[in-house]
Amino acid sequence: MADKLVIVESPSKSKTIEQYLGRDYSVRSSKGHVRDLAIKGAGGLGVDVEHDFKPEYEVIPEKKAVVKELYDASRAAKEIYLATDPDREGEAISWHLLSVIDTKNKLVKRVIFNEITKTAILEAFEHPIDIDEHLVSSQETRRIVDRIMGFRLSKLLQSKIKSKSAGRVQSAALKLIVDREKLVEAVIQEEYYELYAKF
Repeated sequence: MADKLVIVESPSKSKTIEQYLGRDYSVRSSKGHVRDLAIKGAGGLGVDVEHDFKPEYEVIPEKKAVVKELYDASRAAKEIYLATDPDREGEAISWHLLSVIDTKNKLVKRVIFNEITKTAILEAFEHPIDIDEHLVSSQETRRIVDRIMGFRLSKLLQSKIKSKSAGRVQSAALKLIVDREKLVEAVIQEEYYELYAKF
């Protein structure tokens, strides 16, 4: 087992990255998110709306085997590099990984690269960084709003128009359209004239 563990999102990237980094590194895949909001508590939201919207997370059931594999690999490693995608979701995945792997007495760093080339990957590992907590908070907020709006609005739509779900994007877009239509309908037409004169 290699001393340095790298965790990426996509299994298809892991072998290529492992070849670029060499035998000191073991590259494993999380296959996307490993944790999500629990489906319990008031309304099954996994969010305590009465106490600052505190979220409760749990390992995604179908990811339990992946989590065990990553945990076992992390126990054997001395250094762990979280190389999930360079976006808000990727940052959150890295943050969630910290809660399911063994990080005790280990160097844990985040690496970001925008292309799967040897140059880009080696450059990223020359300049490891910390997890961006602002991006994590952004994703966490989006997910909480998605859960609160999605669960509640989906149930309403299912009962009224037999729609399967209501996503946060559709909901916001629909509100913009409705608000605009209300403005149009509220316009009272008045006849007026403009006079231009020189004295």
